[in-house]
Amino acid sequence: MHPLRDDVYRRPLATALERLGIGPGWRCVDVGAGGGDVSVALAEIVGHAGRVYSVDSDPRARDEVAAAAAAFSQVIAITQAGEDLLLPEPVDLAFCRFLLLHVIDPGVVLKRMCRATRPGGWVVAQEPITSAGRVGGLPLSMPDALHPDVGAILPALARDAGLEIVDAWAEAPAGVGEGPVASYLASLTGVHPGNDPVVLPPLVTVVGRVGDPSAGR
Repeated sequence: MHPLRDDVYRRPLATALERLGIGPGWRCVDVGAGGGDVSVALAEIVGHAGRVYSVDSDPRARDEVAAAAAAFSQVIAITQAGEDLLLPEPVDLAFCRFLLLHVIDPGVVLKRMCRATRPGGWVVAQEPITSAGRVGGLPLSMPDALHPDVGAILPALARDAGLEIVDAWAEAPAGVGEGPVASYLASLTGVHPGNDPVVLPPLVTVVGRVGDPSAGR
């Protein structure tokens, strides 16, 4: 897949996408897309026959996505909150990462992602357990996040949204001294960890399938 820029969490994302067998022609939505790195990665996989809706509530993200995805006409940037997610067509994959910890009601966003996805399609959510991260043995905190440990209940949220959970796991990048883990933490907190050992917050990945609402009738 497309190399995500300085992304220490790229391995669980690659694992999830490989698990789904995503390929050319897929329609995807990247909810809470930010600068569009994941949207571009998806665009490379789905090709010009596919489509990627890059959705973020911050209007400035549209310009960032447009710059990042300039070579990919299949990327469509939309300014929209996850709670209001509404797309012009059903997608095969709805994806979010580091989004649900910031929204008021994570369950509502997951349900909107399910509604945006065709029956039999996929929802992949990746969220952290912030307090399980460590710097020099001390727990991390993220005071600006509404739900910093939402990853700890992510499988339950996905189940309650109506998803069939096909896979779920957690990964935590770790390191000591100079390297991508220290650089990532410095960019996140504004403080470089120096030579302190770092275990970044475990990122919980849930891969869920959307059921057919008519199947139970």
